[in-house]
Parts: sequence; structure tokens; C-alpha cells
Amino acid sequence: MFAIVGILIVFAAVVGGYLMEHGHMLVLLQPAELLIIGGAAIGTVLVANPIAVLKALAVGILQVFKGSRHGRALYTDTLTMFFDLFQAGRRNGLAGLESHVEDPATSELFKKHPTFLAEHHAVLFVCDSLRMAISGSMSPYDMDQMMESDIEVHHKIQHQPIAALSTMADALPGLGIVAAVLGVVITMGSLGGPPEEIGHKVAAALVGTFLGILMCYGFFGPLAANMSGLSEMEGYYFNCLRVTLVAFLKGVPPILAVEFGRRVIPEPLRLSFQELEAACRGEPKPEEPKAGEPAKAAEPAKAKVA
Repeated sequence: MFAIVGILIVFAAVVGGYLMEHGHMLVLLQPAELLIIGGAAIGTVLVANPIAVLKALAVGILQVFKGSRHGRALYTDTLTMFFDLFQAGRRNGLAGLESHVEDPATSELFKKHPTFLAEHHAVLFVCDSLRMAISGSMSPYDMDQMMESDIEVHHKIQHQPIAALSTMADALPGLGIVAAVLGVVITMGSLGGPPEEIGHKVAAALVGTFLGILMCYGFFGPLAANMSGLSEMEGYYFNCLRVTLVAFLKGVPPILAVEFGRRVIPEPLRLSFQELEAACRGEPKPEEPKAGEPAKAAEPAKAKVA
């Protein structure tokens, strides 16, 4: 949503300032210049990237307009899922988790946490890691190293479409110059014509440079920066998964293992310990008092979760 608002502000400011100086909008409508710049930009992306990166690029751009998936709701659902999973592992041993990690889509435990279950890569990461732990052949330290390597590879793959979009954005000013040079070539062939025609052709050539720079710094460059920010947020989320899993595999009790995970959540999204504990107990959030009403007295503290 904010991405759409930002793009509208960019174009409104540029066009508004142009109109304030009594510019004519029809001069900026140059389909040939758009064809040269846009077509060349798309062509460079197709030449430089395989089909998998192109698909990821399309998905990433759509995600920019939808917003980040990694909010408080996902973190809350993930940590409560871990608590339920670790409680089951503590009661039945790691071998008792095998049925859950082998087919998470049919697991009743995972079905209780649909927000987490919708994160395909996160589900694979957790299940693959627990599958290795269940085999009993790896120490928690080795598991930590393996998960770090897994996250590093995933992070590099996530940056491929971002690099593709950034490269295209950096090329746009140059492609705008190409369109402008072609316009100048056309203008040179009309030097004997009327001044109005020559002026129109020069304006069209300059519009090519204008469009290339505007599309780079006003649209595709910010899109690439936003995609990079979303990738960083996903990196924080996977780090939370790794820290929580390693803590449990080291023998930390379930409620403290999820506390390890809570502490690596970025500050704006981090739950308080009380919120996490209440979520693990399945308690609804306390209602905030309305303006002018006294706060409700706190209920007697319940027994802590084991």
C-alpha cells in the first residue's frame, strides 16, 4: 500500500511541477521513446537472468505492493507452534515428532497454526532440520552450522531477483541516453525543415533521457530497495527459526526455547514475554481500556507454563 502511495507521490510531484511551469503534457507522451527504453530494459533482464529468477522477480514485485508477510501475527503463530511442538517432543521424545515433520500438511499440530503453515520455505526448513535431529546423528552445534548454511544459501537465492531489478534500474538512464541520441539523429535529418518541427524532435529526444532517469530513480530503484528490505525481514524470521530450534535441541525447556526465539525478533515486531506466555497458553489478548475508563484489575497470576 505504501509503495503505491509513494509511486503516486513521485509522479504527482514531477507532473505537478511541470504543469506549474506551464509545460504541455502532450510533449511528454512519446510512445517511441517508451518503446526504446522499456523494450531494451526488458530485453536486458531476459538476456541476463534464467526463467526461475524472472518468476521470482515477478513474485517479489507483487509482494512489494502487498507488504511484508513477516509481521507480529506470523511471529506469534510461529512461536506458539514451536511451543506446542516442543511440548509434544518433551512428552513423547523426538521420535514422537516424526509423523508431524514427515507430512506437516496433514499434521493436526501444524494445522492449528495456519499462518506458519502457509510459509512454504519456513515449513521445509523446520521439518528438514527436525528430521535430521530425529535421526540422532548430529549434535546441536552441527545442526546450528547446517541451518546457518541453509539460511545463507536461501538468502543468496532471494537476492538474485533483487540484483536483476537493480541492474535494470541502473541501466535505465543509459537507455534513456540511447533513446535521446536516436532522437538527435532524427533531428539532424530535419535541419532544413521548419523550426517548429525541429523543436518538437529535440523535445522528444530529451524526453527519452527524462523517462530513463525518472523510471530509474522514481520507480524501479525504489522497488529494488523495497524488495531488499523484504528479503532482510525474511532473513530475521529464518534466524528466529534457527535460534529457537537450536535452543530446544540443547535441552532448554519449551517456554525458554521460544523465549530464545523471541529475543532475536526485530524490535518493532517483538512480542513482550507476557504476550508470548499468554499466547502459548492460548489466552486471548486483554482488552485495552477505553478512554475515560479505569483499567481492569489484573487477574491472579496463573501457574507458569512448564
